[in-house]
Amino acid sequence: MSTHARPLAEWLAAASDDELIALLRARGIRPDVGWQDFFDAAEALLEPSALNRVLPTLTSAEASALFAAASGADAGRQRTALIALGLLQTDGAPFPPVAAAVRDRPVPQRPQDSIPRASTEDAAAHAAERALTTVAAVADLLLHARDKPLTLLSGGTVSAGEKKQLAENGIPAESVDSLVQLAVDAGLAAADGKRMGTTAAAEQWLRFSVAERWSALVGGFHDSMPRGIRSPSGGWTAPSAWPSAYPWDPAWPERSAALRERARLLAVIADDGSEPAWSAPMRAGAEPDARELTALLPAEVDRIFLQNDLTAISPGPLAPALDVRLRTIADRESAAQASSYRFTGESIARGVVAGETEKSILDFLSGITLTGIPQPLHYLVTQTAQRHGLVRVSTDLETGRTRIDSVDQNLIEAIAVDQALRPLGLTKHVGSITSRVGRDTVYWALTDARYPATLVDENGQAIASDRHPLAPSATPFPDYSALIGALRAHQGPDADAAWLDRELDAAVRAHAVLKVVVGMPDGSTRELIMEATGLGGGRLRGRDRAADVERTLPVSSIRSATIVAQ
Repeated sequence: MSTHARPLAEWLAAASDDELIALLRARGIRPDVGWQDFFDAAEALLEPSALNRVLPTLTSAEASALFAAASGADAGRQRTALIALGLLQTDGAPFPPVAAAVRDRPVPQRPQDSIPRASTEDAAAHAAERALTTVAAVADLLLHARDKPLTLLSGGTVSAGEKKQLAENGIPAESVDSLVQLAVDAGLAAADGKRMGTTAAAEQWLRFSVAERWSALVGGFHDSMPRGIRSPSGGWTAPSAWPSAYPWDPAWPERSAALRERARLLAVIADDGSEPAWSAPMRAGAEPDARELTALLPAEVDRIFLQNDLTAISPGPLAPALDVRLRTIADRESAAQASSYRFTGESIARGVVAGETEKSILDFLSGITLTGIPQPLHYLVTQTAQRHGLVRVSTDLETGRTRIDSVDQNLIEAIAVDQALRPLGLTKHVGSITSRVGRDTVYWALTDARYPATLVDENGQAIASDRHPLAPSATPFPDYSALIGALRAHQGPDADAAWLDRELDAAVRAHAVLKVVVGMPDGSTRELIMEATGLGGGRLRGRDRAADVERTLPVSSIRSATIVAQ
C-alpha cells in the first residue's frame, strides 16, 4: 500500500459525482473496473501504467504546467485541470509517483500560435474546388457503404481490397481513410464490428445542397477536434501549432498530419497552408458559413438531357438530391461538372427493389428532363417494372420453410437448376420451390442472381427488406453510475480507520517494519518499531525490534503506522 495514494483517495471521496465522471472519462477507466473503494481507485490511478496512459493525453499547456510543478514551481492556470485529472494534490504539488513519471519525460515546448496568412484568390479557388471534390467523394463513399458496408481492418482503417474497389468507382485510394473519418466525425457513418455502414443522418445529408453538406462535414470536423488544438473562443489554434499540441504523445505527429490533411480536404486550409476567407471566422469560433466558398463554385442544375441511347447528361453539377435519386435507377458513368448516367435493366431493377415503381420513375424523369423521355427508355422502365415481382418469396405458415412461387414456370425451372443457388438447398414442391434457409437470405440471393424477386407477407402483400440496416449511432459515453455507487457504498464514516486497516494489511503481506504509535490508557502515546507478522480479530501481531519479543496490539489503540525504510 502506497501512502502516496491516501491524499488522492480523500480527494476522490470528497469529489462530486460530476467531478468523478469527468476524471474517469479523461483517464479512460472502464465502468466494470474491479475497484472496491476509493483507496483502490487512488492506488490504481497512481500506478505507472495508468500514468503512462494519461500523460500523453495532456495538452502542451498542461504538460508544461505539470513539468513545472514537478520541478517545484507553480502550475499556474492549469492547476485546477491537473487536480481534476488526479495528477496534482490540492496544494498544487504533484503526487510523488506523478513527479517521478514526469521527470522521465522531455521538457515540453509551447507551440507558437501565429495567425495564418490569408489565401490568395488562386489558392482560395483551388481550395473551394477541393472542398467540392471532397463533398462529392464522401457522398460516393456513403452511397457505396449504404449498399455494401465497408470492410475494416483491426486498426479501424479500410482494407486494401476495399480501397481498390472504391478507386475503381472514382474515389482516390490514398484519401479513403481521411474521407471515412470525415464521415464518422459528422455522424454519417459508424463502425459495427469490422464493418462500416451509414447512419440515419447520412440519408438526410445525401439530399442536402453542397453548401449544407460542406457545413455539416466542417461542423463534425470541428466537434471532433482534440482539445489540445481548440481555442478558448470555441474555434481552433493555427494549424502551424498543431504538431506541438501533445508533446508527450508519440502518436501525435501522425495524428496531427492526418488532421491537417482532413482540414485541407475540407478547404479549412489551402493546399499551400494558407487560410481561405471562409475559414478565418471558424477558427475564431464562428459557425460554418459556406457562402464565400460556394460563390467560387459553379451553380447547381436541376435538369438533365435524356438521350435515345439510354444515357442522361447533366449540363452542370446536378443538385445532390436529384443526383442521389437518379443513381438509384441509373449508373453514373462519369463524374464532373457535366456528369453522365446510363440506364440499364439492372439499374432500373435496382431502383424497383429499393421501392421505386414504374409510375414513380417516369414521373421523376418527366420532372427533370429537358428533352422528354425517349421511347427506348420508357419501354425499358415499363418492361423492367412489369417483370419485377414475377418471383415471389414468402414464408410457408404450415412448414415454416421459405417458399418461392411464380406464374412463370420457366422461371421456377431455371431457379431450381441454377448452380449459383445450390447453397440454398432448394427443393421443388407442387409447382413451387422451398428452402430451409431464411426468407430474406433467399430473397437477396435471387436478387443477386438477377431474378425479378419480391418479398411478400402472409397476405401476399409486397414488403421491403433492408439488406444492410443502418449502422448504430456513435456510442455514448460510458455510464459510471454503478461504479461510483459501489465506491460510495464502501465510503465509511471513519476514513482514518479504514486507511489504517489497509496500511496494516499491506504491511503484514510485505512483512514490513512499522513505526507504530499506540495510545495508552492514561492518554499518553508510545512508539514501537515492529515487524508486522499478522492481522486478525482486530489485533496486529508483530515482533518488537527493541525488546525482541512478540507483541499483540489492539488496532483500535493504534494512532498511526508508518513503514520504516530498511
